[in-house]
Order: sequence, then structure tokens, then C-alpha cells
Amino acid sequence: MSRAFVKESSESAPPPEKMVDEGPNPVTPEGMAQIEAQVTRLEGALKTESNVLLRETLERDLRYWTVRKASAELAQSSADGTVAFGATVTIRRKSREQTFRIVGVDEADAAKGLVSFRAPLAAALMGAREGDIVEAAEPLGEIEILRIEN
Repeated sequence: MSRAFVKESSESAPPPEKMVDEGPNPVTPEGMAQIEAQVTRLEGALKTESNVLLRETLERDLRYWTVRKASAELAQSSADGTVAFGATVTIRRKSREQTFRIVGVDEADAAKGLVSFRAPLAAALMGAREGDIVEAAEPLGEIEILRIEN
């Protein structure tokens, strides 16, 4: 009998672990609060959840957020007027203005204007000043820094 279409994973297999980024885990004060809220929410959910599969998922998520909390470093805003972690930056790129804040990996949310410090756009702008024109790799291209708020 061919095993080509046989399901190899068990219905009760634990969920795969979430990948944790290596290296520094800088966070804004809001990011730290979000991480702490996740840990609190998951700890509370584990106290009342009786479904074994849901408990495994909650435990996996709690392990992830506990590691993220332990590695979190509250980053200070830059006072030297350059683009840095935590800054809100307004740029012009391809005749379009865009405003976003540079934040930690776990708090990034493009729909809310929150860009991870590891994103190519944020990385290209780090250290730039108002009025600078940054030449970034395509597809970013030429980026003009209009305003920086730290």
C-alpha cells in the first residue's frame, strides 16, 4: 500500500514552537506593556482552560512571551535628532508622504504605522537627520526625511 496520502501527524500532536528572534529585543514602554499583558492573559487563560489541545497552545504561547519578556530591553529615545529606535518619522518616497514609528519586533503593526526596527525601511533610515536624503536599495529607492519626533 502506498503511503503517499497517509496523514503522518497526530491530531493530538503539540503545536510547533514559535520562533524567537536572536539578538537584542529592544521595546518601547508600550511594547513592554503589551508583552506583560500577553503573559498575564495567557497565565489567566491557563487557570481556567480544561481542553488539552488548547492548553498546549496556551502553554506554547506563554513560553514564547515569557522568553520575549525576559529578553526585553527598554530602549531610550535618541536625543541627538537622528532617526533611532522609538522615533516617529515622516518621510517622502516616490512623491508620497508616510509617517511611522520605529518599534520592536513584537509591537510592529504596519496598519497602525508601527514598523519593526529590523524592517528594511527602518534599517535604511537609522542615524539619518531631518532633511537628509537616503539612498536605499530597491524597491525603497530615494527617501527624504521630512520630520523626526523622538
